[in-house]
Amino acid sequence: MKPGFVYIITNKYQTVVYVGVTSNLPERILEHKNKKYPTSFSARYDVNILVYYEQFQWIEDAIAREKQIKAGSRAAKNKLIQSINPTWKDLFDEIKDIMTE
Repeated sequence: MKPGFVYIITNKYQTVVYVGVTSNLPERILEHKNKKYPTSFSARYDVNILVYYEQFQWIEDAIAREKQIKAGSRAAKNKLIQSINPTWKDLFDEIKDIMTE
């Protein structure tokens, strides 16, 4: 079984949020930042600032949490982000080496 991460990214104006799940958070965030998939939602709306993440021992748990977060309102997502990141700073530097720890 793989570990998993659920994450929330936003654009520089914080007007759009995207909730995703992955087994390799640094790699996935770099894909968003480099617009690896140019027609994707995150590329079209320039959503690439990591503002929230949770780590799970199993990817299945991360998938379940992603569904729970996506089902919530935008206000609930904002509250979740502000609970760990009140200034909405980019957390990428904090996680870039998380897979090698």
